[in-house]
Amino acid sequence: MMLSGAIALGLAFYVSGAIAHPLQSVTQVARKVTQESDFSLRAEITTEDETGTLAKTLNQLIERVNELLEEQKRETIRQVQTEKLSSLGQMVAGVAHEINNPVNFIAGNLSPTQRYVDDLFALLEAYEVGQEPDTIQTLKEEIDLDFLQEDLPKLLRSMQTGIDRVREIAASLKSFARTDSLSAHSVNLHDCLDSTLIILSNRLKLGITIVRNYGEIPTIQGFSGSLYQVFMNLLSNAIDALQDHPNPQIEIQTEQVENTVRISISDNGEGISPQHLEKIFEAFFTTKPIGIGTGLGLAITHQIVVEKHGGRLSCTSEEGQGTTFVVELPLESSLKLVAQR
Repeated sequence: MMLSGAIALGLAFYVSGAIAHPLQSVTQVARKVTQESDFSLRAEITTEDETGTLAKTLNQLIERVNELLEEQKRETIRQVQTEKLSSLGQMVAGVAHEINNPVNFIAGNLSPTQRYVDDLFALLEAYEVGQEPDTIQTLKEEIDLDFLQEDLPKLLRSMQTGIDRVREIAASLKSFARTDSLSAHSVNLHDCLDSTLIILSNRLKLGITIVRNYGEIPTIQGFSGSLYQVFMNLLSNAIDALQDHPNPQIEIQTEQVENTVRISISDNGEGISPQHLEKIFEAFFTTKPIGIGTGLGLAITHQIVVEKHGGRLSCTSEEGQGTTFVVELPLESSLKLVAQR
């Protein structure tokens, strides 16, 4: 009986080890995959029994999850490109409209300006050929010289204003379209904000008041192309929040807080509900109607500020009162060397 008991106990230990070890191995792989998100790991298949089947099933599950994650990455990239193209299309349309106004104004003033110049040349020629004073006086009355002397400078000044406006928009668009270099460079945040507002000026003509409370802030080390995208996303969202608002207003405040520059962008719109507020930086989350945006703007903004510049992005909102986004950027930090395209 003692011998039988010893044999039974030995068999029990053997069977227990043969089952427990593979199970323990499978469990360790599952735990490591979960903790480290390493989907290249696979459980070792040492038997053909239920434990082996479990290991095979786990491997299939890991492989499927990995495939789904890759699909999600590809879809995210596609959606990012769609979002960028959509934003770019809207921006280009707005810029084209904004440039079209001064160009049309200049074109409309060319004809009367040309007529005034022709009249002045005719009067000058009358003086040069020695026309009689009465003839010259008649010519002055015909061209209405007094009005011409008053109106021609006005036309030239207004045309110069239109040209300056086109140059201003073109310079802002050139800055906005700048491709980030591989290393950080000095960025004037006020220039970034002002240029972005110029590009968005067509949308701001809906009656939105812009209040600039700019403080004394230094330049920072960063990627200007990406920061333009940050301000474009935040200001566009603020404009969207003010649709149909009776007294729309956006306030931009900048200040230096120790070794950080803080930019606050506030609107007096309807605000964001608490359940939405905690999700606004998630990719694909949006409160906009179907077909308007893909909900990636704030997710990309968060990535640029936090991951690329080592800063912070936060949002506070109160329903019926408005929303404030705060961007905090370090003056100098260990910025990533590879620019996000």
